[in-house]
Amino acid sequence: MRAWGLSRGRALLTVLCLAFAALAHADIDIDIRGVNDELRNNVLAYLSLVRYKDRALDAATIERLQGRVELEVKDALRPFGYYTPVVKSEITERQRASWHAVIDIDPGPPVLMESVDVRVTGPGTADPRFRRIVDHPLLAPGERLRHAAYEQMKTDLQRTAGTYGYLDARFTGSELRVDLARSRASAILVLETGVRYSFGATMVEENTIDQKLVRRYMRYRDGEPFDATEVLRTQFALDDSQYFSTVEVLPGEPDRTHHTVPMTIRAQPNRHDRYSFSGGYGTDTGPRGTVQWDRRWLGPGGDRITTQFEASEILLLLQSFYTIPIGDPATEKFAVGATADYGTPGDLIYKDLAAGPALTRVIGRFQYVFSLMPTHASTYDGNTTRIQNLLIPTVTMGSVPRGYLGEPLFQQGFVAQLRAGTSITGSSDKFLQLHVQAQRTIQIASGWHLWLRAEAGTTLVSNLNELPGALRFFAGGEGSVRGFAFDDLSPVIPKLQCTPGPSPICTPNPSILLKVGGRNVLTGTTELERDLPRNFGIAVFTDAGNAFDVFGHSPNPAYPHFLEYSAGIGLRWRVPVVTVGIDIAKPLSRPGTGPKFDIYFGPKL
Repeated sequence: MRAWGLSRGRALLTVLCLAFAALAHADIDIDIRGVNDELRNNVLAYLSLVRYKDRALDAATIERLQGRVELEVKDALRPFGYYTPVVKSEITERQRASWHAVIDIDPGPPVLMESVDVRVTGPGTADPRFRRIVDHPLLAPGERLRHAAYEQMKTDLQRTAGTYGYLDARFTGSELRVDLARSRASAILVLETGVRYSFGATMVEENTIDQKLVRRYMRYRDGEPFDATEVLRTQFALDDSQYFSTVEVLPGEPDRTHHTVPMTIRAQPNRHDRYSFSGGYGTDTGPRGTVQWDRRWLGPGGDRITTQFEASEILLLLQSFYTIPIGDPATEKFAVGATADYGTPGDLIYKDLAAGPALTRVIGRFQYVFSLMPTHASTYDGNTTRIQNLLIPTVTMGSVPRGYLGEPLFQQGFVAQLRAGTSITGSSDKFLQLHVQAQRTIQIASGWHLWLRAEAGTTLVSNLNELPGALRFFAGGEGSVRGFAFDDLSPVIPKLQCTPGPSPICTPNPSILLKVGGRNVLTGTTELERDLPRNFGIAVFTDAGNAFDVFGHSPNPAYPHFLEYSAGIGLRWRVPVVTVGIDIAKPLSRPGTGPKFDIYFGPKL
């Protein structure tokens, strides 16, 4: 009897455990009918059925939850202006611990706005930042009441007041009235701005560089109207200076008597030296890498040294600059530097050595870099080697977005470069070159981007041999005209065939053409990209262009077109540090030519 009782107890315990397990894994299928997705999602957010679906649910619990449905649906619809919905619900058990809920909703007539009174009074009445909110309210008479829109207007007024120094601002009127009998609503928001505060004195707490230099990074000045966006820009400017490991730009307690906000800048020194390494790969460049050393500051004046080495199958570049901050140190500087580079575009081989000063200044909406570089240039075009000693002044101009604080690395917008060259040794070598590049990304819809790129360059030079190889134009490859080999689009010259001997005779061989670059270039890209999940994207594109000597004439007798063009598709994968791209492009201007496959990955440039 005892054994039987123990067995029976175990069996009972097993049955209870199984029942509990079944209840613990209850399943509720909720079908909401009669409303759009926006309302449906909010109803689901309010329903207790959703919150309890992973709990043990018996029939009694389901009955209690169903009793809450009508009130919860009404609460969910009210913020959207539906105050009198008719709600019907039915919950049936499909199988053990599996329930099916059907909720039919007739939202009824919406409450409409009868009047909307949004006003700003006080000293900030004419401030355009407030006017944008007042003149374009998110609610208007005749529209459906939306609680979120009312709250957003209220938040926008409060945020604007706090951001732009109206620190005593308060609502003298803030009311949303609903007349259920007439299904009408009225909104009132009246903000009294009070006096706009100004920046008070700034205390600087750091011992890395001279405090005068720190203050030149400030985007605001004592006595100017308070603006929190300028505080943030100051934070960014000091962070980007690389002098400090941590930076805080903090408003203090407002002085209610003098209507000022004292400021404090606290910063801790960074490491003196910074070493950086990056690598990547491109079908056109092969493996590539960069090594850089920065001596972030040499003394309290903030001078710095930067040395960088870049290497790939087509380019070797070593450069070093000594930089002195001037003017606005976030965007302006004076530098003295030297560069040595070796490149192999087309069939050229060039070796250049240059050294000289460069001045970076911001004038209006443009950033300018003025440089003067004595240059020793060696160019081998496959037939002969030409040595030149030139003085090359250069002016580079780039558009500066509002609030821009970075170095003159013009990645977006518009950049133009004007170069001139004259011989140091008295030869006739001279040239004048203009190179313009522009690009823009346009978001045409959610997840859809249109990327436009254009490039144009022209050179005034009496003889192409007088133009150093590093300054000649080529086209083709990634970043230019895809579907064609890198630097494959170029004017050509025949290979010279020379007889051996003390007095060799050289004759051109028209069957061997050497790509030697051109005086001019014209390229463009139109690319449409669609964002995909997990930072992927897919693109379709078309490219066109060429490098040439005479406008309108084909630079290569083997190909009849002045401008070559292609089309293709691409896959993108973007993560915070690295971009991976795969492109397949077919040259449409050369029938019979197969598609070209390109892959590249590396740091975002």
